[in-house]
Amino acid sequence: MLRSFLIYLSKAAWAQNMVTNIKIVWLVASRFIAGQTIESAIKAARELNERGINGTMDHLGESTSTIEEAKQATQAILDLIEQIKCCDVCANVSIKLSQLGLIIDEALCMENVEKILALAKQYNNFVRIDMEDTPITDQTIAVLRAMRAKGYENVGLAIQSYLYRSEEDVNALLEENVRFRLIKGAYKEPPDKAYPKKDDVDANFDKLTKIMMDWSLAHGSPKISEDGRIPPVPALGTHDPARIAFGKTYAEKIGLPKDAFEVQMLYGIRRDLQEQCRAEGYPVRIYIPYGTHWYPYFMRRLAERPANLWFFISNFFHR
Repeated sequence: MLRSFLIYLSKAAWAQNMVTNIKIVWLVASRFIAGQTIESAIKAARELNERGINGTMDHLGESTSTIEEAKQATQAILDLIEQIKCCDVCANVSIKLSQLGLIIDEALCMENVEKILALAKQYNNFVRIDMEDTPITDQTIAVLRAMRAKGYENVGLAIQSYLYRSEEDVNALLEENVRFRLIKGAYKEPPDKAYPKKDDVDANFDKLTKIMMDWSLAHGSPKISEDGRIPPVPALGTHDPARIAFGKTYAEKIGLPKDAFEVQMLYGIRRDLQEQCRAEGYPVRIYIPYGTHWYPYFMRRLAERPANLWFFISNFFHR
């Protein structure tokens, strides 16, 4: 019931007009969104850099419905990459393929992604493709592979530990030298696609962590680049102290250097944990979302798992 209501609100123009004018809503949302402009996102990245933390920047938006919207989103991301270069911030870029036209036309999406990768490659930067829900998982991996086949090695993928298929995907893509952000996953998926129990999701997260770290060690332990833009092969995208502790312990056990994996967290969440990892010598990267589409983004994040509503609210008061 709550999930359906939140999804309804995310699409309702009247609700957006009303809610976005309520100061407390933006106060909550702005704790997790770095503003509505590139300038605000660059400012957030620069502040993170001053703390010794890198960024990955996300121009908000997904599931575009027209070619023009997809082109506008592509140009916004190109502008972002230019600003990262111009302002010399230690950050790369995360993209969603549904924002770039995947649902409209796969060829259009390919064209838009290649424009982004070409500019990022020119500036020696990196692009991470976010994984969305399972109806487009195969297409997402197909686009990744098509781009890499064209010579774009500066592209990686997010992988979700709650999907049964992820172990097979990780093993196959590691052999293609893909760099991963490992996350638990936040979409509502059917039980034939994803583990329904948290303990199983956590166990698979740890299993995939081991697979990635073992592969990395066996292939020379690729490290984060000196400028912080090119990540190592494994990135643990989680705020779960137990998952982070497992990764640290396992890396130490096998002799994987600290700078051969990184910890990634969302903007505005668990700054204490960010600082702890950084102080211990582990690279930390923060996912920085920004843009005018913050309302539907924020509501959909709550709708994907209604428990996130309390998670976000509680973190608003956790400093």
